[in-house]
Amino acid sequence: MTTTAATDAEGSGAHPRFAEALRELGLGDLVGRVRRFPDATRTAEEAAAAIGCELSQICKSLIFAADRVPVLVLMDGASRVDLELVRKELGADKVTRAKVDVVRETTGYAIGGVPPFGHRTRTRVLADRSLLEHDVVWAAAGTPYSVFPMAPEDLVAHADGTLVDVRERTA
Repeated sequence: MTTTAATDAEGSGAHPRFAEALRELGLGDLVGRVRRFPDATRTAEEAAAAIGCELSQICKSLIFAADRVPVLVLMDGASRVDLELVRKELGADKVTRAKVDVVRETTGYAIGGVPPFGHRTRTRVLADRSLLEHDVVWAAAGTPYSVFPMAPEDLVAHADGTLVDVRERTA
């Protein structure tokens, strides 16, 4: 009997598109490590509470518009993105948070479930260095109810991300 990505994804909680992306990247074993929760893990706080990890171990996948071009920023769950630092990093005139429809159109996923890779379209990816402070981080697996663990260096590499410092600094 053969199994499909959809069947495996349903069993693991991963979105079928994301499960297929994992397989295409040679990461099919991660499909079985996806954790699905009965309650939504849309926010970093919800995800950290459900997993039982530090807030900074959550990898947020955030879509912004840099001069109206979508860009993905990967940020630790305890930090906020400094839009001015993103603007400078990209050499853009203006950076804003992308609208809900742009996020879904660009990634193929709803806000709260956007994984760090496996998107519908290719976008530039900036990954904040703060993610590297942990051995393992947890990221959305394509739904607001599912997450997967990965070494941050591997996650950034599979997302084809550029390591940057775009975390908002507190005074």
